[in-house]
Amino acid sequence: MSTETEINDSIERAATSVGPVWPLHSFVTANPLAGFESRPFHEAVRMGGRLFGGHGYPSADVFRRAWESGQIDPDILAAELADHGYTNDPDALLTRMASAEAEDGADDEQDETPEDRVDQVLTKWLAAFLDEGQADWPMPNREQGFYHAVRTLARYDGELPDQVAFGSLPDDPVDALERLLSDHPKAEWEHVFEYHLAALPGWTGLVRQRVTNGGAWQSSYPITLAGYLAVRLALADGFGAPLAPPEGADTEATARAAVDSAGDEGDDGDDTVPLPEVWLTAWERTYREELVAAVTDEAEADTEDADRPAAQLVFCIDTRSEVIRRHVEAAGPYETHGYAGFFGIPMQYKGYDADVAVDACPPIVDATHRITNRPAGDATCARDDYDGWRRLREAGRKALKDLTSNAVTAFSFVESAGAGYGAALAARTLLPARVADALEATDRAPGEHEFCEPSVAYNPDAHGPLREGLTLDEQVEYAATAFELMGWTEFARVVVFTGHASETANNPFESSLDCGACAGNPGGPNARVLAAICNDEAVREALRDRGFDIPADTVFVAGEHNTTTDEVTLYDRNVPQSHEADIERLRESLATARAAAAAERTVSADGDPSAGVRETERRAADWAETRPEWGLAGNASFVVGPRDLTADLHLDGRSFLHSYDPAEDQGGAALESIMTGPMVVTQWINTQYYFASVDNAVYGSGSKVTQNPVGNVGVYQGNGGDLMTGLPLQSLLAADDVPYHQPLRLSVVLYAPVDRVTEVLDRHAHLAGLAANGWLSLTVVDPEQDDRAFHYDGALSWVAREPTRAAVETEPAPTKPRPVADD
Repeated sequence: MSTETEINDSIERAATSVGPVWPLHSFVTANPLAGFESRPFHEAVRMGGRLFGGHGYPSADVFRRAWESGQIDPDILAAELADHGYTNDPDALLTRMASAEAEDGADDEQDETPEDRVDQVLTKWLAAFLDEGQADWPMPNREQGFYHAVRTLARYDGELPDQVAFGSLPDDPVDALERLLSDHPKAEWEHVFEYHLAALPGWTGLVRQRVTNGGAWQSSYPITLAGYLAVRLALADGFGAPLAPPEGADTEATARAAVDSAGDEGDDGDDTVPLPEVWLTAWERTYREELVAAVTDEAEADTEDADRPAAQLVFCIDTRSEVIRRHVEAAGPYETHGYAGFFGIPMQYKGYDADVAVDACPPIVDATHRITNRPAGDATCARDDYDGWRRLREAGRKALKDLTSNAVTAFSFVESAGAGYGAALAARTLLPARVADALEATDRAPGEHEFCEPSVAYNPDAHGPLREGLTLDEQVEYAATAFELMGWTEFARVVVFTGHASETANNPFESSLDCGACAGNPGGPNARVLAAICNDEAVREALRDRGFDIPADTVFVAGEHNTTTDEVTLYDRNVPQSHEADIERLRESLATARAAAAAERTVSADGDPSAGVRETERRAADWAETRPEWGLAGNASFVVGPRDLTADLHLDGRSFLHSYDPAEDQGGAALESIMTGPMVVTQWINTQYYFASVDNAVYGSGSKVTQNPVGNVGVYQGNGGDLMTGLPLQSLLAADDVPYHQPLRLSVVLYAPVDRVTEVLDRHAHLAGLAANGWLSLTVVDPEQDDRAFHYDGALSWVAREPTRAAVETEPAPTKPRPVADD
């Protein structure tokens, strides 16, 4: 084996300890400890603590608050403590836990080290090189790649101890690594790389993501892990920092050894599971028992055959959809369904006036189709109006950007328009709701959907890295897959595929509020593509051969749910006249549902149906609002089954809901697709929220108040350092030290035969490992065994549920207002 191969293999193995990090403009929620999912949860937590310094469990105060508020059942807690050899004295155990936390937090401040100097210089270069359009003066020579660009510019950097020596490194970064590691045996190389990659996990996670997923920026300005490591090790050598991990330092290997040799942290029992995890498991079991009891009760209830609904609306499985779905169903004779928000179309999408295309599909799926939003021939007037408003907006943005970089322009601007501009700033700060009204009244620009259509038809003559459009067979397959996964057999006159997006002002994390299934992008484009497919007569004819006989009077429409304001916009430009009355009634019902959902999400309704809507609009327009909406905070479960199981339950926006009918999936293919796709994505989301809640300084991004966006790729805390990798405090806390998000691991409930689920787990070891290792819990409600529930016990075995608590309340239970924190 060549030395080059050995170095590259060592780098590849070392990189698994760092989770991928996506740019902030396309925020993807992911497990920061994804590299350790093959190990039990408590071992991964310890390894994360040793490598990154992160805490992996809620604090004793959080557990105490949950205990005292009744969120942890005393009997369940007692059973968990006994199983792991702890005495049943909750107060004493919480005190003990708090004391251990105080000892861990008593670290003394250290003087600046050579490693700190390495980080300071390296992050400066990384920020300049990885910039994605924010910098006015881009870093020179970026097209040569990171390693070569830094070598070229090193002689101009006065912070380097020896600019000449740095610039004289070999042309190939692998050769540079071989030279730098010449005094270290090959057996140490992987540990060296692990040590240096873990030093800045935010930046290295971004590099790893770009290397793995490519994209326009990576194509134009390439960076490799080998090039990154060559620069870092050269800096370490120049500053006198250790190249190899110092004795006692943490790498994955040392962390693994420490975990494998960890002794008893309990009293007399289990020698691996720490006390905080016992409390966490009891909290999760309490929540799961209530959920499973409710679902089981609904499964056992007799269901009457319903008349054909006036409309069927398919929403994303996103937890925020649970709230609006309840209120849509209450507003009229409507059915709602849950499906992944990219609607099964793995596409790259480019808007009408967008500069670049974006992948509108989950990161676990590769985009295979290129879709472009193009003007329709019969919408010239709307297009002209849109272009006029666009030019006006671009002129305004250019003028404001010039102010930030041209002092002369700033003086002339203040001279001529400063008073008016200052008044506008004051209005946006003090009267955001009024500003929102003014903008809505004056912005008469049409939306893209009013004059554009997605390029759905396959175009063999279009050139690009991806094929444009979809063949007829592909269109049929995507439509059939959607109906099969949701278990559909009947269709209403109107079927709406409803994507979702958010609305916020001055928010670096705005993409984290958009569709997670669309890689932090709005889901409306995907909905439009699937609606266009299903309206095609050739597709419908082929679907009949697949068992889906769509009535002639069924019309498919796309829509988009604004999760900040709960407004649902229908894209109905091509709806025939025969259905205009149906659409108008639906639009009125959606307005009613919006008011009810907004009132549920706010505490400002005070009996006025419009007050909740006004409050959500204020949050969307207020550029000082640190919490325009809660996003997916509170997520705790993923329920897969018919809507009848959850339609009468008030799940408080905490459940991902995916439609599924086991009677229509005899072969289990649909269930397998759900478990290998959406279940994995929801687990990513859940673990992102979990770890950002339990240790925001390491796995989150701290307060928005002290954040600084960098390079359009992420944020710093302060004026430099590592990229922060997770959610801000304001997305997780109701107030200082008071969590809004309950940090629970995902509880998955599947309405399906146990044997069918077991077969899927047997074919996908990773899924079985997630459940067996405690990354999620898995419960099956089996329709073939009188709707009995079974909990996964590892090794492809199940334990029948023994009910211990009453079910959650069903509708029409009083609506609990979601808390609103002081900002």
